[in-house]
Amino acid sequence: MRVLIDHISKVYIDRQGEATEALRDIHFDIGENEFVVVVGPSGCGKSTLLNIIAGLLSSTSGQVIFEGIRTDSRPYTAVVFQDFALFPWRTVLRNVVYGPEELGLKKAEQLEIAKKYITMVGLQGFENKYPHQLSGGMKQRVSIARALANDPLLLLMDEPFSALDAQTRTLMQYELSRIWEETQKSFLYITHHIQEAVFLGDRVVVLSKRPGRILDVVHIDLPRPRGEHLTMEKRYLEYVEAIWDYIKNQAKESSEEAR
Repeated sequence: MRVLIDHISKVYIDRQGEATEALRDIHFDIGENEFVVVVGPSGCGKSTLLNIIAGLLSSTSGQVIFEGIRTDSRPYTAVVFQDFALFPWRTVLRNVVYGPEELGLKKAEQLEIAKKYITMVGLQGFENKYPHQLSGGMKQRVSIARALANDPLLLLMDEPFSALDAQTRTLMQYELSRIWEETQKSFLYITHHIQEAVFLGDRVVVLSKRPGRILDVVHIDLPRPRGEHLTMEKRYLEYVEAIWDYIKNQAKESSEEAR
């Protein structure tokens, strides 16, 4: 399975008829079992792009093509949002089982799938807890398990760790890298955090300031599995610096235009 983001552009028209160009001619692909990360300045259209790929928003031009997919009932995508978006009236188990329920699977199969992903994200023993009884990191683990339980072709993640404290965020990066290796699914991850992008990604798509355009697609040639030691390696730091240069230059351009 390959996902082609085929020359996507997006223009918003407000009630006064004024146009705001959010994305311009975005073109890249996501390979099978690949972890692709999108970074860029604030307001560059990263979340807009994710919502278009998820089918939650229409593009002005261009299209998203899922190549080589099977004709089964699996959803093309599932989304992990930054605000957890859990059902507060459902337990961990009942949140994770929601997708299989909606797909109409048998009860035994629903529970088997839910328990598999609850274990994968390290929440075994918390199946009967409610969201208000969980920490932020645990809530996001539930969100990841719930998305994976749908067995999507592509998992989309929209700055999922932005609400977490720095320590929890770092730990969740390690966990997500491990989960990706276990599932071997295709992931598209949106972030403004450059170190996170380099740590997680096989490729990093760097967007410009609005309207978002692709400045570069950086191939991250770092070994897996990835752990804490990686962040001290020279090659990792070189990737971070190269991407940071793009972001700095965009900020400089914005500052000059504002004068």
